[in-house]
Amino acid sequence: MGNPARKFSRGRRDSRRAQTFKLLSPNVMECPQCHEVKLPHRVCKKCGFYNGKQVISVEN
Repeated sequence: MGNPARKFSRGRRDSRRAQTFKLLSPNVMECPQCHEVKLPHRVCKKCGFYNGKQVISVEN
């Protein structure tokens, strides 16, 4: 088995490993009631609807 001729620096090692841990942006979807952008599986902050039902009352 081959061994490296020189020691890899910590920066080179860590920058190589950092490629596998990229953070993903959160998915967003459109509210079917008011068409506002919201996170999935959460109550819409603008209209208060979740799963086709009004869950909270929102004052406009």
